[in-house]
Amino acid sequence: MTATPSTFWDDLTQDLQDPEFLREYVRESIRIATIDQLVNALDEAREAAHLSKAELARAISTEPAVVRRLFSAGHVNPTLGTLAEVAAALGMRVTLEPLPPEERKQVTRPLLEGRSADPKALAKHVTSMRRRREKVLAS
Repeated sequence: MTATPSTFWDDLTQDLQDPEFLREYVRESIRIATIDQLVNALDEAREAAHLSKAELARAISTEPAVVRRLFSAGHVNPTLGTLAEVAAALGMRVTLEPLPPEERKQVTRPLLEGRSADPKALAKHVTSMRRRREKVLAS
């Protein structure tokens, strides 16, 4: 029997009552969304610069497979150093930006407090952050 979408959200909302689960779920969702956003932006910059993955690999003195995996693998976990090197080769740099106030309320506060006033809204928000990548990959 397949769970209905509302059952999924109800179960996730219940799981998010556990502070450890909540923190892990939010951390992992933010990590995935952030890495995906960075990798997608770097790949777009690579394409705009008309550089092949092999040319980019040569520029940062690494194996072409490293760059191929970075831009092709479904689940990547590059080091910040690799992202910084790729960015520099593309005339860019990796920077930090503050979260908008509403997102701080939805994401940062639950991380710090280990609880959310609205676990279902939190779950939907961090899930939507992860789904942005799916939309980019589909286009």
